[in-house]
Amino acid sequence: MDLKKLFGTVLTLLGIGGLIYTAILFGNSSGTTKQLIVYGVLGAIFFFSGIGLIRTTSKSS
Repeated sequence: MDLKKLFGTVLTLLGIGGLIYTAILFGNSSGTTKQLIVYGVLGAIFFFSGIGLIRTTSKSS
Protein backbone atom coordinates (compact mmCIF):
# COMPACT_ATOMS: atom_id res chain seq x y z
CA MET A 1 0.00 0.00 0.00
CA ASP A 2 1.23 3.44 -0.89
CA LEU A 3 2.30 5.65 2.03
CA LYS A 4 0.13 8.55 0.84
CA LYS A 5 -2.95 6.35 0.71
CA LEU A 6 -2.20 5.07 4.20
CA PHE A 7 -1.77 8.60 5.54
CA GLY A 8 -4.97 9.68 3.79
CA THR A 9 -6.82 6.78 5.39
CA VAL A 10 -5.49 7.68 8.83
CA LEU A 11 -6.49 11.33 8.38
CA THR A 12 -9.95 10.31 7.23
CA LEU A 13 -10.45 8.01 10.21
CA LEU A 14 -9.24 10.71 12.62
CA GLY A 15 -11.67 13.15 11.02
CA ILE A 16 -14.57 10.74 11.36
CA GLY A 17 -13.62 10.16 14.98
CA GLY A 18 -13.50 13.90 15.65
CA LEU A 19 -16.87 14.47 14.05
CA ILE A 20 -18.45 11.58 15.96
CA TYR A 21 -16.96 12.88 19.22
CA THR A 22 -18.38 16.33 18.46
CA ALA A 23 -21.80 14.80 17.80
CA ILE A 24 -21.68 12.89 21.10
CA LEU A 25 -20.73 16.04 23.03
CA PHE A 26 -23.49 17.96 21.27
CA GLY A 27 -26.07 15.25 21.95
CA ASN A 28 -25.19 14.99 25.63
CA SER A 29 -25.02 18.79 25.99
CA SER A 30 -21.85 18.26 28.00
CA GLY A 31 -19.46 20.24 25.81
CA THR A 32 -18.99 23.97 25.77
CA THR A 33 -19.50 25.88 22.56
CA LYS A 34 -15.77 26.42 22.21
CA GLN A 35 -15.08 22.67 22.48
CA LEU A 36 -17.75 21.83 19.92
CA ILE A 37 -16.37 24.33 17.43
CA VAL A 38 -12.75 23.23 17.87
CA TYR A 39 -13.44 19.49 17.65
CA GLY A 40 -15.88 19.94 14.78
CA VAL A 41 -13.56 22.12 12.72
CA LEU A 42 -10.53 19.90 13.32
CA GLY A 43 -12.56 16.80 12.49
CA ALA A 44 -13.80 18.37 9.27
CA ILE A 45 -10.28 19.48 8.28
CA PHE A 46 -8.83 16.02 8.91
CA PHE A 47 -11.71 14.31 7.14
CA PHE A 48 -11.67 16.43 3.99
CA SER A 49 -7.88 16.53 3.74
CA GLY A 50 -7.78 12.72 4.06
CA ILE A 51 -10.43 12.29 1.39
CA GLY A 52 -8.61 14.72 -0.88
CA LEU A 53 -5.31 12.92 -0.39
CA ILE A 54 -6.89 9.56 -1.19
CA ARG A 55 -8.55 10.97 -4.33
CA THR A 56 -5.40 12.59 -5.71
CA THR A 57 -3.28 9.52 -4.95
CA SER A 58 -5.77 7.21 -6.66
CA LYS A 59 -5.77 9.31 -9.85
CA SER A 60 -2.00 9.35 -10.17
CA SER A 61 -1.59 5.57 -9.75
